[in-house]
Amino acid sequence: MKKLSTILLAAVVTILTGCGTQGSNILGSILQGGTLGNVIISVIGAQTVTAQDLYGSWIYSGPGCAFTSENLLAKAGGEVAATQIREKVLPYYQQIGISSQNTAITFKEDGTFSANFRGTPLSGKWTYDQSKSRITLNGMLLTLNCYAKRNYNGMAILFEASKLLTVLQTMAALSGNQSVQAVGDISKTYDGLRVGFDFTK
Repeated sequence: MKKLSTILLAAVVTILTGCGTQGSNILGSILQGGTLGNVIISVIGAQTVTAQDLYGSWIYSGPGCAFTSENLLAKAGGEVAATQIREKVLPYYQQIGISSQNTAITFKEDGTFSANFRGTPLSGKWTYDQSKSRITLNGMLLTLNCYAKRNYNGMAILFEASKLLTVLQTMAALSGNQSVQAVGDISKTYDGLRVGFDFTK
């Protein structure tokens, strides 16, 4: 499935780039509009992310989600489902107060990181398992496993449902908040779903 998606994307790119400026505009719309491009970028591991790709400072740009395989993405309803999940999660993030002004993360080459999640600071050391696209954040208060996924305009940091709830509850300091719990409920609805944050540089 992954190979087929790559072949299809390559074919579309070849056709459209041969159409000059108009083809480039159409290609941009496809990649940004969530059709063929997102068939690839909505699956963790579909595109290789290296540790070097993570280096630098990243600013929150919106809710992120992805599936652990293309088969699970297809079963959930494809990119339509992925888009709907982002739309459902966004109001909860807004209620908690997550924004580009207070949520960011920096991965340093020396293996340390610093982050703010809804203004709550977190720092420590990080490691990356490229074979699993898995980042481990070791902080003073908690250790988190999350997953890196390349987007067309940045990077997503994604969590399993229970881990995401831990992060959100830490940010909001409201462990019984119904809005926070609802994010976990959405995640449990879809097999193999990871939810988190989209970032741009």
